[in-house]
Amino acid sequence: MKNQMRTWACVAALSLACTAETTVDEDTDPVDGENESFAGKEDVAGIADGSLESCIVRKVASTSDLPTLDDAARLNRRAAEAIFRATVGPDAQLGTADDVYFPTLAALDAVRYVGPKAFKQLLAYAQSSGVTCGQTSVKVIAFNDFHGNLKPPSGSSGKIQTGADPATTTVDAGGAEYLATHIAALKAKNPNNVVVAAGDIVGATPLLSAAFHDEPSIESMNLLGLEVAAVGNHEFDEGPAELLRLQNGGCHPTDGCQDGDGFDGALFRYLAANVEDDASGETLFPPYAVRRFGGSLVGFIGMTLEGTPLVTTAAGVAGLTFYDEADTANSYVADLKREGVETIVVLLHEGGAATGLYNGCDGISGPIVDIVNRLDPAIDLIVTGHTHKAYNCVVGTRIVTSAAHAGRVVSDIDLIIDEATGDLVKATANNVVVTRTVEKDKRQTDLIAKYDALVAPIANRIVGSALGDLLRAPNTAGEHVMGNLLADAQLEATRGFGAVAAFMNPGGVRADLPMSLISGGEAVGEATFGELFSVQPFGNNLIVLTLTAAQVETLLEQQWSLAGGAEKANLLSVSAGFTYTWDSTRALGDRIDPATIRLDGQPLTETVRIVVNSFLADGGDGFMVLKSGTDRTAGPVDLEPLEQYFANHSPVAAPALGRVTRL
Repeated sequence: MKNQMRTWACVAALSLACTAETTVDEDTDPVDGENESFAGKEDVAGIADGSLESCIVRKVASTSDLPTLDDAARLNRRAAEAIFRATVGPDAQLGTADDVYFPTLAALDAVRYVGPKAFKQLLAYAQSSGVTCGQTSVKVIAFNDFHGNLKPPSGSSGKIQTGADPATTTVDAGGAEYLATHIAALKAKNPNNVVVAAGDIVGATPLLSAAFHDEPSIESMNLLGLEVAAVGNHEFDEGPAELLRLQNGGCHPTDGCQDGDGFDGALFRYLAANVEDDASGETLFPPYAVRRFGGSLVGFIGMTLEGTPLVTTAAGVAGLTFYDEADTANSYVADLKREGVETIVVLLHEGGAATGLYNGCDGISGPIVDIVNRLDPAIDLIVTGHTHKAYNCVVGTRIVTSAAHAGRVVSDIDLIIDEATGDLVKATANNVVVTRTVEKDKRQTDLIAKYDALVAPIANRIVGSALGDLLRAPNTAGEHVMGNLLADAQLEATRGFGAVAAFMNPGGVRADLPMSLISGGEAVGEATFGELFSVQPFGNNLIVLTLTAAQVETLLEQQWSLAGGAEKANLLSVSAGFTYTWDSTRALGDRIDPATIRLDGQPLTETVRIVVNSFLADGGDGFMVLKSGTDRTAGPVDLEPLEQYFANHSPVAAPALGRVTRL
């Protein structure tokens, strides 16, 4: 996988050393003895990489115009011209975005006509003119799991608890108009800033984005200034070819450019250090990016969770291999160091959970703890995601952040970097709630209005009504109203295929359905197609299959697993008539008493026909036993049964809980 690292870095114009190397030749025409190779060792002037003198020499070489290099610093004319050409980049203008900053003395030494004599002259000029190196302040602005929430998310997904009493300290949060404003305010505090994300910018998105293959989400990120993003598992929902299109631009191969004005792709750079394309042996996207702030470099390694194939459809990850997160990040440390990068940030779409409020870290647990503990000490900071939790932690000695989901929180991270050594001197982090009390960003408002007009005829269609809110808040047994309703709808739609029970995974239930929400001019209590789509946006087919009674027990036991040394639960919703009891005090793999598993009050027979979505049927979320199901029959796309259920039962009543009990 690492064989292509250097190629990716050069192609993406992210590696400063690569950029410099493309502008120089071998030192075949010596001038004034400037042919002695430095090669990373001390020269006759006693200058070594990592020293203050090295920093000063590189600063003068990287930031000076030609007259300064030629006349003031008294370099040989050809050496001065070669340094200037290497520095100014393709536009031949100093002080522009494509300028190259020499990250090491070896990179400067690689420029033709430059050697130890030039170092001495540059250092002498710096000392006489007062040029020195100090510390650089850098602001990293991070978020994760945006999931296309251009409009403010509704229900519990649109709130953040800020104090001990949820009744009085819960505030509305999120929405691209407000996220952009908060990010702009943070950027204004420090010109040395970079906006980064830890995956799931797209996928599982509301209809406003999903109807246009998530092009609106990419355009929203372009407008708010996102620069670098790790891929997340949902970036693969429509497969790697579609993800590459979102990066590179171009109209959708089937639906074209539905908004009529083309699609330029992401202005930010996706990173995928631990995702390898099997056919080419290359990483799907570059493994890392390097950003320069003055004389300081910061490297960003971007990854998704190794378990992405377990939480993504098989078609979405076909032809890709996913590698261990810590091992992958560690493997790129040496490469970054060779490019002069000593401050390293990991953007990782994997995380954990902590108790307490959004800016705390009580009881941090989950896969992230083990991953961070295995990271190379040279890695300084970890920005995480995937779990939709907000926390601001120190694991060992390193800051680890996560910013909830749906754009409700941003992590404001300040770094102090020593210019001479490149080392991180100090880091602080603060999670900031994206409140809706600030002014809306007009560009985001205009973007939303554009796509709102295009999608309105579909989204605002009334599909039925409900007697009350249909929510995802679980009881102590893990049961919730919205999940039960989806299971009931899926069973009703597939009884003709022989199904007698339905199982719904919690990750497939993406939103609450509060009946007080007015999204398209409907009356209170009415539900629109757009609202139903927000609940179930994946477009998975339903699959009816046959399991033995023993396999059903295994299915229920697979609701619990270990991830990174911590227990993880994926509690399924079940359809009416299916009941069982689980015991939280028993060991993993033995929490279900088979005698409690019943269908319409009776023990299961030898075999049973059940219905699940295609994601689960392929073993998604770790329910591997479902891959062994026999006599498979494909049913409708999962949203259709939900819409039909509303048509058949409106006003829909919230299904009663109690199908699952816990000891």
